[in-house]
Amino acid sequence: MKLGEGVEAAVHCAAMLAGVEGGATLSGAAMAEAFGLSPSYLLKHLNMLSAARILESVSGPAGGYRLARPAERITLLDIVLAVEGREPAFRCGEIRQRGPVKLDASAYIKPCGINAAMLKAERAYRTALAETKLSDIVATYAAEGDPRSLAASCAFVARHQRPQKSSSTKQA
Repeated sequence: MKLGEGVEAAVHCAAMLAGVEGGATLSGAAMAEAFGLSPSYLLKHLNMLSAARILESVSGPAGGYRLARPAERITLLDIVLAVEGREPAFRCGEIRQRGPVKLDASAYIKPCGINAAMLKAERAYRTALAETKLSDIVATYAAEGDPRSLAASCAFVARHQRPQKSSSTKQA
């Protein structure tokens, strides 16, 4: 299973946003800087997360992004599906029914065994992602991450978070 680089960026940004205080936000530009990514590339993925209601975008001078719901209610599957889409990774084209060894349709009554095996693997993969919450990832990093990395990440968030004065409107 190969996931796009956008999934990694999306999970890291969501984890970073789990560290902002209260209703504060982080700008897309700040998160792009933190991970050495192009702001336009990252904004595409942040918008996908916002459309999936994983993130909330806040407009205005202190605008940016924040989690739309608590980290314990966001799974890795939520993030992967927001970025990669809901289609299965394997798409059976029924190529067994093409070419010179093709038979009439009555020979293909049973489902393709390859497709069945791949879909079974996909279900297991998605189940594992659904069982892993963003809060689990953040807690593991806090408990097991290198203290220097943790301190640097926390300092970055503290420097770049944008406190909100009141309930803000959406769309950053």
